[in-house]
Amino acid sequence: MPMAKLELADGEISADQIRPGDPYELSEGHLVYCAPSGSDSGRGVIAAALSLDTDPDVESSGAEVGFTPSQHTLRAPDLAIGGVPDQPGWVSGAPPIAIEYAGRGQHEQDLRKKIEEFLDAGSKYVWVVRLVKDRRVEVHEKGRPKVTKRPGQDLDAPGVLRNPVPVEALFDRSVAHDVALRNLLQRHGYDSLENVREEGREEGREEAQAQAILAVLEARGIEVSEEEKQRISATRSPGTLYRWIRDAVRVSSSAELIDRT
Repeated sequence: MPMAKLELADGEISADQIRPGDPYELSEGHLVYCAPSGSDSGRGVIAAALSLDTDPDVESSGAEVGFTPSQHTLRAPDLAIGGVPDQPGWVSGAPPIAIEYAGRGQHEQDLRKKIEEFLDAGSKYVWVVRLVKDRRVEVHEKGRPKVTKRPGQDLDAPGVLRNPVPVEALFDRSVAHDVALRNLLQRHGYDSLENVREEGREEGREEAQAQAILAVLEARGIEVSEEEKQRISATRSPGTLYRWIRDAVRVSSSAELIDRT
């Protein structure tokens, strides 16, 4: 978010003097004015939230949540991944991943200070999404040189995210949708959309086999109770269905068939 520092003589403003909704952050007791985000930043935050909050290993996230690593510091990343409790007020410490969007009018000096404060307070990663000219993401880790990732590359956050994230997912809505779909499928036990389709095909085959068994019994004039029909229709074991198909032409009753499970 664009910021311009307003220096105070005493520099002793504390986080508890800032109210939720106030357009300020704090750096070493000094107020930092936070202007509204531009359209590109706003869209980017939504894309990133969709991509990252759905990751199977992420338990919480929040936009513009205030973190207080010290009494005189209050910083709110555009997006925080992890460490965001469902409760009112500021959050102590820093999020595992802090994401900042840097568009036109970005106050670079304060951005550098903000990155430093997050890393010093315990953030594992600070990602700066550059929106001016060539879009890219700068990756900051404590004690390591800055790494720039560009479209076509992935962002990794071991210990926070299970899956790599395409750079484009932090500003491209359609890519974010694809990433979110992958993540949500994994949360429900599927590796991919093709895995879901294959399960559907298998269920379709099993349902067809169950219907074939009932059709053979009916053609042979063998009565099948409603309870037996439901049991046969609900069976999904390939081995059981195979045996029933094989034996349906020779049993004398439906009970005899089911007893051969």
